[in-house]
Amino acid sequence: MRWFDDIAIGDRASFGSREVVREEVIAFAERYDPQPFHLDDAAAAQTHFGRIAASGWHSCAMTMAMHVEHMRDHPLAVVGGAGLDILRWVKPVYPGDVLRCESEVLDKRRDGDKPFGKVWQRTTVFNQYGEVVLTYVAIIAISVRA
Repeated sequence: MRWFDDIAIGDRASFGSREVVREEVIAFAERYDPQPFHLDDAAAAQTHFGRIAASGWHSCAMTMAMHVEHMRDHPLAVVGGAGLDILRWVKPVYPGDVLRCESEVLDKRRDGDKPFGKVWQRTTVFNQYGEVVLTYVAIIAISVRA
C-alpha cells in the first residue's frame, strides 16, 4: 500500500489499455450524453467528427476504469477525489481506438491536521497512434501513514 508519505512530486506511471467499443459508445451516449454525433452515423458524418465519436464523459469514465485497474496492482490509500482541474478533450475518441494512460504527480500538500493530504496528478490519455486525446489534473485525497 502506498500512502501520502510515499508519494513524491514527479512520480510517473504508465498504465492501462482499453479498447473503445462502438456498442458501449452508443449505450453510454443514449443514457448520459444523447447528442446525435454520439449516436448516429449519418448525423456524425455531418459534423467535424466525421463519424460516431465517444462522449468526452465516456472517455473520462474509461480513464477512471484504467486508474482503478492500475490501483489493484499498485494499491494506494485513496480517501476520495477532491476535484478536477484543467480538463481537456484534445482529440475525438472513436470506436476501435485503444486508450492508455500516463500520469505524473505535480504537487502534494498536507491538509492541516487531517489524516490525509492532497495530491495533484496530471493524467494524459493517448490513442493507439500515440496522439493525446484527453488530459486533466485530478486532486486526490490520500491517507497519511498511521
